[in-house]
Amino acid sequence: MVLNLNSNNRDEIVKSLTESKLFEKEPELKKCLPVITEPERVISFRVTWEDDKGNCRVNRGYRVQFNSAIGPYKGGLRFHPTVNLSILKFLGFEQIFKNALTGLPIGGGKGGSDFDPHDKSDNEIRRFCQAFMTELHRHIGADIDVPAGDIGVGGREVGFLYGAYKCLQQKRDFGWFFIRPEATGYGLIYFVLNMLTYLGQDIKGKYCAVSGSGNVAQFAAQKLINLGAVVLSLSDSRGALIVKDPSKPFTNEDIAMIADLKVRKGSLEEIKDDRFTWLPGERPWKHLPKVDIALPCATQNENDADDVEALHKAGCFIIAEGSNMGSTDAAVQKMESLRVAYNESVKSGKPILPLWYAPGKASNAGGVAVSALEMAQNSQRMTWTPARSIVKSSSQKADSTVSALPSLVQGANITGFLKVANAMKIHGDWW
Repeated sequence: MVLNLNSNNRDEIVKSLTESKLFEKEPELKKCLPVITEPERVISFRVTWEDDKGNCRVNRGYRVQFNSAIGPYKGGLRFHPTVNLSILKFLGFEQIFKNALTGLPIGGGKGGSDFDPHDKSDNEIRRFCQAFMTELHRHIGADIDVPAGDIGVGGREVGFLYGAYKCLQQKRDFGWFFIRPEATGYGLIYFVLNMLTYLGQDIKGKYCAVSGSGNVAQFAAQKLINLGAVVLSLSDSRGALIVKDPSKPFTNEDIAMIADLKVRKGSLEEIKDDRFTWLPGERPWKHLPKVDIALPCATQNENDADDVEALHKAGCFIIAEGSNMGSTDAAVQKMESLRVAYNESVKSGKPILPLWYAPGKASNAGGVAVSALEMAQNSQRMTWTPARSIVKSSSQKADSTVSALPSLVQGANITGFLKVANAMKIHGDWW
């Protein structure tokens, strides 16, 4: 069976590489493209489990082991009704380059199921996780493939999954790294801080639009608040919660309340507070009159070209992804064209408002970086202390290959591709 990778995902990488001078300088690298875009292994399996009424339920489970050239497969498990093989290949391909940018020895993978945990009891989730691991355990391990959490898979699900793995494999590889829950959200803000430093600006007082209300969005918002930024929005699958007056933004108390709400599987629409406006079925991007920084932290393809245009008109000059592939291909092209227009305006002596975009493979790599450190920590049976140097290193790698207001898309894609392609060449995966 021939597996065709999502074309937008593949074309973004290829476009970045061909528009650079990489293939002019090293034309042999072009031979790697048809190999690197094909997963090394795709696992698909049936998951049968029992609901609270004693009924037999059936879901489909997947693991896409995309590339192991620089280390064991590493990437999240997603439990959501929209999960299918196409989406997981789309995310798994992106994961290869994100993991390469961390500088750590980890390959790329992604997995999950079309199981929806939101309307399930704890016992049903436990039984599903045990059934899911009954098959998955054959294909993973500390030196082969180390799954992590994603949408629908938090600490509770990881615990259930590991408990089943432990029984089936008689392995003891479990440990929780300090600040692991905060890592993706905090790492996103550290990346933005580096972007602001490049621009000679400070984050204090900046108006920030955030989408999502899960783990990444919560900790990104918390870090923004602690640094003195103004958080204007959060959202979930049912709509967006927008502040009416920027002088009364989201607070740490609001974030703590939302975290409790999400544990109860509630929605932001339940929040009754005169400071906020609830917009059913909407994302926040088109509903804020003034924005400096936009942070998509919900899911893939949540930011489109018309959203970019609305944000830029509202004064937004940085868009950095906390979600994986949070922007559509049209949105990426729009953001890159605005960056180029800014660079041209600077040359002409009439600078316009910039729009600088950080793709998730660079800006949200804090989570997978700490997850990889967690693997090393567990191997040593030790507990380490937190650090933020990897995120800073990732941002430096992403802009190291270009100049001016650099294209972080191109920088991230080229740097990640080079690291993986060269390792594959050494292994004899292409010639």
